[in-house]
Amino acid sequence: MQYNFLVVEGNIGAGKTSLANMLSQEYQAHLILESFEKNPFLPKFYKDPEKHSFALELFFMAERYHQLKSQKEQDLFKPITIADYFFEKSKLFAQNNLKKDELQLFNNLFEIMFTSLPKPDLLIYLYSDVARLQQNINKRGRYFEQEITDVYLQNIQNKYLDYLRKQNHFPVLLLDISKVDFKEDEKVYSKIKQLLKNSYPLGVHQFNLTNCY
Repeated sequence: MQYNFLVVEGNIGAGKTSLANMLSQEYQAHLILESFEKNPFLPKFYKDPEKHSFALELFFMAERYHQLKSQKEQDLFKPITIADYFFEKSKLFAQNNLKKDELQLFNNLFEIMFTSLPKPDLLIYLYSDVARLQQNINKRGRYFEQEITDVYLQNIQNKYLDYLRKQNHFPVLLLDISKVDFKEDEKVYSKIKQLLKNSYPLGVHQFNLTNCY
């Protein structure tokens, strides 16, 4: 694989951590995972979003910043780094969850941090429709996620897709996995690895992985 810094992204329940884990083992890569379980505001946010959203997003952004900032100091024998998020995720979720005055302050802090962080060489976006996302969320059984609404998931999806289609910082592979399972189906996973052998210009490149058959 020719990419030194690969990011796997997607909506809640899309399978980004699973794919990042699989690829990191495949390519003997350094792995950076979202440390959501360390965020004490996450269960509180799902119970009372208005009260806890600002603290939630600040905590997540600080954690992501520290993880990505230190990646240059990682194992020299693992030149490839794979992460299951990109830093801009902080801004997209903040746009969805924060009030206007909170968002302005958040964005100011975001810009200070963003300029010093590495950009991915390639971003994989795992696209699943909302019905499939809800199935995955229910299946993994995190108690604090069980009240996530279809509307919330669709809003997050729209934020991601709008940003990725407008940005020109890195190429994006938008993989439709709504009807397939790369964890269980070797053909689908092999197709993803095959796509990683190619170079792509900036912008979004869409692939429906159902067409593996």
